[in-house]
Amino acid sequence: RMNTAYVALGANLGDPKATVLAAFAALANLPESRVARCSSLYRTAPVGNLSQPDFVNAVAVLETTLPPESLLDALLDIEARFGRIRRERNGPRTLDLDLLLYDDIELDLPRLTLPHPRLHLRAFVLLPLAEVAPDLAIARRGSLAAWLPAVANQGIVRL
Repeated sequence: RMNTAYVALGANLGDPKATVLAAFAALANLPESRVARCSSLYRTAPVGNLSQPDFVNAVAVLETTLPPESLLDALLDIEARFGRIRRERNGPRTLDLDLLLYDDIELDLPRLTLPHPRLHLRAFVLLPLAEVAPDLAIARRGSLAAWLPAVANQGIVRL
């Protein structure tokens, strides 16, 4: 059975716009999956470590039969192929792929929490997500639209 997964993409090293576009193509090549929709690209200020370049962010909607943990493994593999090295939390990166939502599944595992625990706090996730799924409801958080005003002050520009 096909499941719907939402994946956040972000990059701020090298040519982040080209990286995110190439990552969309990499997602399209995942086994047992297809990209159903992609958001526009957005330029956003960094969170946490402010002494780094702005990010380019987006969201992809995947239809997949991969189970959540297998999908996470595939996302981590794509990150590695794009040169991702995890040195510091919220640090600069060649590519970041976060599994935000997977159907209505709620998980709290050591390596995967669904829904993503901070997705409702970040404009760089909420705005592209609202573009591809405006009527989305987030488990235990309510409607996506209800969270948008809370991130209105975060710097984000649609490219």
